[in-house]
Amino acid sequence: MITHIVLFKLLDRSPESIEKARATLASLAGKIPQLRHFEVGTDVLHTDRSYDLALVAKFDTLGDLNAYQIHPLHQEVVKYILSVRQSVVAVDYAGT
Repeated sequence: MITHIVLFKLLDRSPESIEKARATLASLAGKIPQLRHFEVGTDVLHTDRSYDLALVAKFDTLGDLNAYQIHPLHQEVVKYILSVRQSVVAVDYAGT
């Protein structure tokens, strides 16, 4: 199993902007066959080191993660996120 975790810090950190970005990310749920688990959450602490959104996705294989990365629906969301993000960090790891 491959776990893909991405954290997003937005340029506009207003509740409305964060909700729009969350909904855009969440719109991928159930639409890409390789996704085995998918969740998007918003930060509840709002500290200086906090990121605004977290995405957690799980895939059976690294090949499935790679297929997700190039999927047209994912690419549409990436285009939007690139226009609203201040920073993005990610980690991908193999585990159970």
